[in-house]
Amino acid sequence: MSAAFESHRAHLLRVAYGTLGSVADAEDVVQEAWLRLARLEDPDEIRDLRAWLTRVVGRLALDALRRARHTRETYAGEWLPEPVVSDTARTGAVAPGDPADRVTLDESVTMALLVVLESLSPAERTAFVLHDVFGMPFEDVGEVVGRAPGAVRQLAARARRHVDEARPRHPATREDHRRVIEAFAVACAEGDLDALLATLGEDVVWRSDGGGHVTALRQPLHGRDRVAKALLGFARRAPKAAALALVNGWPGLVVRDSEDVLTVVSFTVDGGRIVGMESMRNPDKLTHVDLL
Repeated sequence: MSAAFESHRAHLLRVAYGTLGSVADAEDVVQEAWLRLARLEDPDEIRDLRAWLTRVVGRLALDALRRARHTRETYAGEWLPEPVVSDTARTGAVAPGDPADRVTLDESVTMALLVVLESLSPAERTAFVLHDVFGMPFEDVGEVVGRAPGAVRQLAARARRHVDEARPRHPATREDHRRVIEAFAVACAEGDLDALLATLGEDVVWRSDGGGHVTALRQPLHGRDRVAKALLGFARRAPKAAALALVNGWPGLVVRDSEDVLTVVSFTVDGGRIVGMESMRNPDKLTHVDLL
């Protein structure tokens, strides 16, 4: 039974992470699902182990999300999801043991999507993740959230509208996305305001999470001019190290600043310009990042 469970672990981690936005919490949920399976008197009676485990993980993740709501609402500054980072931006290969190997993400589970999901109710988020991302039938989703299939359809539809409103209208290819991020990094490093402005959308939004541990934006910063000037202000002190990396499946940046604070930055590119940035600086959420 252990081998059968392990064959589904990566899938279960994806489900839990998409629901919770936290690698650590997702791993706790999946471990609890294993314990529940191990406590069954006759687990061989389960006809479809993957479906059974997905429902169990879905319920556990939903319960954990409900418990986390108050903490996230009273968080110091803005709560952002924990990024999944891997050193694969150039080679495309996943190194054994890195977080992308533990939580192999569908490329649609971007940081931008996870930020949007934070605005949904726990039931809406769970319905969207289970049905729209992982294809679970509404009847099975209903067992997870405790609703009839018709009600689950409405939950998923409401969530889908929120997600669709936030999606890029002209999404970039992976190569175009990488080129924009590289140009952004060069402009910041050289202190070139005009070049930096050329990479940013007019209504760009910059979010940051320091968790109360390190300096970070307390509120999202809006607008190309304000974001560019703030970025160049931070860039005046050259970082100790910086690298391109995959952040939730898409090119982003990992930076260790002059004060030795680690930052992971994810980007949303629309129409060839950056329209969203998420800077994770909370060290509690970056314990698995060791690229620098």
